[in-house]
Amino acid sequence: MAYLKIYQEWLNEPSLEKDLKEQLKALSKTEIKEAFYQDLKFGTAGARGLMGVGTNRFNIYTIKRLSLGFAKYIKKVARTTNYSVAISYDNRNNSKLFAYTAARVLASEGIKIFITKTLRPTPYLSYMVRHFGCDGGIMVTASHNPKEYNGFKVYDSLGGQLVPKLAAILTQEIEKIKSYFHIQEYRNDVYLHEVGLELDEAYLALVKEISLVTNKKKPLKFVYSPLHGAAGSLVEKLLTDLGYNFIPVKSQMKPDGNFTNAQSSNPGDSLAYSEALEVAKKVNADLILVTDPDGDRLGIMVKHRDEYLFLNGNQTASLELFYILSVRKLAGTLPTNGVVYFSNVTTPLIKDLTEHFNQSAKEVLTGFKFIGEAIENSTKPFLFGAEESYGSLISPFVRDKDAIQAVLLLVEMATYYHFNGLSLYDVLLDIYKLIGAYSEKTISLTYEGITGSRKIKKIMAYFRSNHPALVSHSLVFAEDYLNQLKYENGLTSPLGFPKSDVLRFVYKPNVTVILRPSGTESKLKLYLYVKAKNLKTANQKLLTIEQTILKQIKDV
Repeated sequence: MAYLKIYQEWLNEPSLEKDLKEQLKALSKTEIKEAFYQDLKFGTAGARGLMGVGTNRFNIYTIKRLSLGFAKYIKKVARTTNYSVAISYDNRNNSKLFAYTAARVLASEGIKIFITKTLRPTPYLSYMVRHFGCDGGIMVTASHNPKEYNGFKVYDSLGGQLVPKLAAILTQEIEKIKSYFHIQEYRNDVYLHEVGLELDEAYLALVKEISLVTNKKKPLKFVYSPLHGAAGSLVEKLLTDLGYNFIPVKSQMKPDGNFTNAQSSNPGDSLAYSEALEVAKKVNADLILVTDPDGDRLGIMVKHRDEYLFLNGNQTASLELFYILSVRKLAGTLPTNGVVYFSNVTTPLIKDLTEHFNQSAKEVLTGFKFIGEAIENSTKPFLFGAEESYGSLISPFVRDKDAIQAVLLLVEMATYYHFNGLSLYDVLLDIYKLIGAYSEKTISLTYEGITGSRKIKKIMAYFRSNHPALVSHSLVFAEDYLNQLKYENGLTSPLGFPKSDVLRFVYKPNVTVILRPSGTESKLKLYLYVKAKNLKTANQKLLTIEQTILKQIKDV
C-alpha cells in the first residue's frame, strides 16, 4: 500500500512541524488512507480540500509544493523573464499563512510578488493581476466551503482562472516535484511588494462605473453580511460612498476563520441568512445581501408584501440580466451585437431573455474561467456573464465572478424598481409572464472520501448508459460532455465542447436534468429546470421530477 509508505516518510521527516507530527500519530487507519492516498487535485476552481496533515490535505508543505509548481509553470508560460504574480487570501484559518508561504516560495524562484497586506476578495485578486500586468495570480480560499477547508485558486495573466490546457501544464510541473520538504523560501523584500488600501479606490472606481441609473433618492434599507469574509470593508465603503442606507450585520463583519457568528458560509444555504434576517426584521429592511467568504458570490432575500423571500442564483442572475438589457434598451445604449455568457448548468431563462432582446447568448462549460476565456476570444460587446451558483460579472475589468459588482447592481435595481412600485420579486414574476415561468433547483448529494468518489463515478457511469426516465416527458436529446457526444433520435453527433464530466438530458415539454460531479467538493450536483405557463405548475412538476430522479440515483 503506497500511501502507508508515504505516511511513514512524513512520520520520519525531521523537519516536519511538531503539531503536524502529533496529528500524524493520532490518525486512525482510515484517516491515514484518506490523508495520503492521493495528492491534492485541481478541479473546476483550483485545488480545494480539508486542512490537516497529509498529501491530500492543505498544510504548509502541500502549499509549498503547489507554489513551487506554479513558479515553474509561470516560467514556462510568461511573456517575458520579468516574472510577477499577484497573491491574496480570505478570512479562513491559515489563509494568510498559506498566502505568504506561497509568496516566499515564488520569490525564491526570482518571481516578483504583489501581495495584499490584509484579506481581499477573489475579484480583487483578478483585478490585481490585470492592474499590475502580472503573469498570474494565487487566491488562497475555499470559497463557500465549511471552516475545515482551504484552497488554492490559480489565475492566468488575463485575471481568469486557468483553463484546462493551462491547468494541464501546471499539473505537470507540480507532479515533477516528488518531495514536499526542503522547498526553499526567500524572505528578501526586494521580491515581495505588499499592496495596501491604496488600490481599493482604483478597484471601487471601476465598480461604480457599472451603474446604469442615477437614483437621486435612496429610501430603501439594505442589510448586508460578508459572513465573516473578505468583502465586508469594500462593500461598506462602496454603498456608503454612494449614499445608500447600508445596515451591516455587525456580528458577521469581522473576519473570522471559524465563522463564529454564522450558521453557514454558503449564500446558497438558507441558514447563512439567519442573523441577517433578524436584523432585517428589526429595521424593516427592503433587501438582504450576503456574500460568501471570498467575495465572488452573492445571495439575496427580497422583501415582498411584508415577507422575506429567498431567491436562488438562477433567479438573481435572471433579474440582473433583465435589468441590464431593459434599462440599456430604454436608454438607447444596448448594442446590436452584444453577447451574454452563461454556464451549461445555468437556467435556460438566461438564453431566453437574451434572445428576447435580440442579443447573442453563448453557453460555456461550468467554471467562470470559461466565461473569462470567452470574453477574451470575442469581439462582440460584453453584456453579462453568469452561472447558477450565485456568481455573475457585470463589467469585465475583472475576469472572475464579482459579488461586489453584483451588490451595487442589486441595490441600484431594487431602488429603481421601487420608484415603479415593484419589488424585485414582482419583477421576477413579470419576467415569467414575458418569457414563461421557470422553476429551478440545484441539489448537492454528498459522498465523502474514497468510497464516495467511487459512488459518484458509478452513478455517472450508470446514467451514461441508462438515461433517466420521466413520466409524461419524452427525451429529446442527451449530451455527454465527457465523451463529447450528443444522442438524438437514435443517432449520435459530436458535441462542440471541451471534455467535462457532465450529463445533460432535455425532455419535452420543457424539462432539463443535469448531472455533474463537483470539481471542488465530494459531491454530485443535480440540476433541474422546468418551464411552464405559470409558476405553480412549474413548481409542482419540478417536485415530481426531483423525487423521480433522486429515487433512480438511490437505486444505482
